[in-house]
Amino acid sequence: MNRKEPLTQFIQQIHGRPVVVKLNSGVDYRGVLACLDGYMNIALEQTEEYVNGQLKEKYGDAFLRGNNVLYISSQKRRYN
Repeated sequence: MNRKEPLTQFIQQIHGRPVVVKLNSGVDYRGVLACLDGYMNIALEQTEEYVNGQLKEKYGDAFLRGNNVLYISSQKRRYN
């Protein structure tokens, strides 16, 4: 097994599921992962923006540029 296999498996597991994306600025985006490319560019659906833990804005779809992404994490609950 090479080093990329666990990452590929994780991405396949979270595709279409709720995720939290934290940016370098500290802002969190929560939504359903629609797409993720090799540069960590992320497309989310049903997106919510959180600043300091407070909901600031809701977006239908959002695109996050990969060089701003600190991490991506899966969420337990599922969006409908």
